Amino acid sequence: MAEEKVTKTTEKKAETPAKAKNSKPSVFKRFGAWLRSVKAEMKKIVWTSPATVRTNALMVIVVMIVFAAVTGLVDATFSKFIYILGKLI
Repeated sequence: MAEEKVTKTTEKKAETPAKAKNSKPSVFKRFGAWLRSVKAEMKKIVWTSPATVRTNALMVIVVMIVFAAVTGLVDATFSKFIYILGKLI
């Protein structure tokens, strides 16, 4: 009986490296699995309507224009202030 346990454990040890070596799928199988998972995740995305995208884009453009105008106004004011300060000194 002791001999049976010894042979079983040595057989398992002999099988383990072979299984570990072959247990990793090939690069192409892993890449295919990754592509399938990407496709499944893309199906879960809830896309916004084109009207919502258009509205949001318009809002962003308007805010950018307003911000640029305010920044330009502040820049012009500080530039004149520095010019006047330079004339005094």
